[in-house]
Amino acid sequence: MLTPYHETITLIERLHRQFLEVLKVELERGGLHDINNVQSLILYNIGEDEMTVGELTARGYYLGSNVSYNVKKMVENEYLVQERSIHDKRSVRVRLSEKGKNLYKSLSSLYEQHIANLDDTPVNTECLQELNKGLKDLERFWERQMGVGTLTTQTVNS
Repeated sequence: MLTPYHETITLIERLHRQFLEVLKVELERGGLHDINNVQSLILYNIGEDEMTVGELTARGYYLGSNVSYNVKKMVENEYLVQERSIHDKRSVRVRLSEKGKNLYKSLSSLYEQHIANLDDTPVNTECLQELNKGLKDLERFWERQMGVGTLTTQTVNS
């Protein structure tokens, strides 16, 4: 039997994979084969902003994949525009191209449709707000745990 903590970790991972599958199906339905689900999620998170690859990473807009690779592919497929900073030539900034903005609008519509479809489920706004509060609390807990470090080579090899 899983503890609530273990169940939460398992659910977070499973829900993330499931949501990526939802995006994959929608991209296929739309005939979009030059961008994958992870890239489309990165694109959506960029939105109307302009940022560096480092900022994408720091904000968590990547999901276990190589951000530089995904940005490169989105630039090659004309979803993103990449420009060197005029102030710091080492820094590269990215923003959505017109093609990227069109996909962003489509994804926004998809999310709005999901929100409307939630009305017919037990997952109401209050439920989501409570869930989000708990997940943010868990995020803060994990951030604090990164400084604790209780796992050692000795305990792993025992």
